[in-house]
This record gives sequence, structure tokens and C-alpha cells, in this order.
Amino acid sequence: MDDPIVARGLNHWFGSGEARKQALFDIDLTVARGSLTVLMGPSGSGKTTLLTLLGCLRDVQEGSVRLLGNELHGATNATLIALRRRLGFIFQAHNLHESLTARQNVIMGLEVHGKIPAALAEQAASHVLKLVGLGDRLDYLPANLSGGQKQRVAIARALVGNPDVIFADEPTAALDKETGANVVALIKRLGRERGTTTLMVTHDNRILDQADRIVTIEDGRIVSDRNKGAGTDAG
Repeated sequence: MDDPIVARGLNHWFGSGEARKQALFDIDLTVARGSLTVLMGPSGSGKTTLLTLLGCLRDVQEGSVRLLGNELHGATNATLIALRRRLGFIFQAHNLHESLTARQNVIMGLEVHGKIPAALAEQAASHVLKLVGLGDRLDYLPANLSGGQKQRVAIARALVGNPDVIFADEPTAALDKETGANVVALIKRLGRERGTTTLMVTHDNRILDQADRIVTIEDGRIVSDRNKGAGTDAG
């Protein structure tokens, strides 16, 4: 099967005219199916910009990005919508609906897949919430959850639809060491069992030992690409 993420010659700018500033420079990156790849680098280095381009949340300006076999540069809106239905997104801001319970928030992650019987949706949501350690908080509103618990609900929402690719931006920032490790272990298990591919931006050094690969970005350029399985820098 083809690699799910392939970027070639990717450049990106913000602003226009004299204020135009280049954020990414000639990015070449291939992410293997089922792997957990971590993007690291200082604030402002371009990590989140790259993540959102690869996840079809920004338009590709120059270069090529192939996501799940589809070219994103110049892609139609219909293609982008169809691709997003195959993705899971986890952001540092949990973005939960305050009027919905934990289980109802997770069920929303299934709605992009079309009409699903209510009983099956509840079962799937309950199952994934238990996997992230919230089996006793299914019917709690966000106001009655801690910051770490809210983040786990957001993670469950991203995982419930069995996405082909997960894009995660600082998913463990609000979690304690044990919970963060457990969440990353769950994501790794999905990679092994289902072939789920994960690209994760993080500053959390505590989870690096679970990564298959660590890509470091500085000033919009890839400066290090370490495949931990091979024990050497990848080309």
C-alpha cells in the first residue's frame, strides 16, 4: 500500500506584499502507514503549519502533498471534504461542546461518517472513552471535568471513527505523565492493529521513546529526521 503522507518541495508563505514571509522551505517528507511520527522544534518553527497543510486544513500554495493517494495541491472542495472524513484531529484546545456530555461529544466524531444507529454510536463512544480512562465520566458535562479529562474526551472523539490518519498538535500537553503515556500507547496500538498513521506535534519529551520516528523542524526547514527503528537519520 502507498505511503499515506508524501510531501515534495512544499513551500508556504503568510501575508502578502512586503509583509509576505516564508514559513516553510522545500519540505520533503514521507510518512509510512501505521507509524507514529513526531514533529519537534521550537515555537514558530513551522510544525503546526506543516501539520495543517498535510491534514488539508490549509491550501497548498507550492509543491506537492499526497494524502491517502490524493493530491492536495489544487484539489477540489469535494475531495478535501471526503479526505477529512478519513482523518482524526487532536488539538491542544479541546473544543468540546459545553452543553453535551462526554459521550455526546465523542458521538459527534461519528457524525461526519453519515447516519449511524444511535445504539451503535453510543456503544462506540462508550468503548473509546473507557480506553482513555473515562469509563466513569461518560455522562459528565465538560464543566465537571478537569482539563486533562477534557483533553481525553477530545482524543476519544478523534479516535472513535477509526481514522486512517491522525493529526495531533500537542495532544498530551494537559495530561499527567501516566495518562499521556497511556494515550500514546493507545495510538501506537491502533497503528499496529489497524494501520492507523499518526503525525504528532509535541514538546513533550516524556513520550519520545514511543515514537517510531522524530522529525525536527527549525526556521521552516527539516534539520533532522531520525528513524528510531533504523537507528540512523532518514534521507
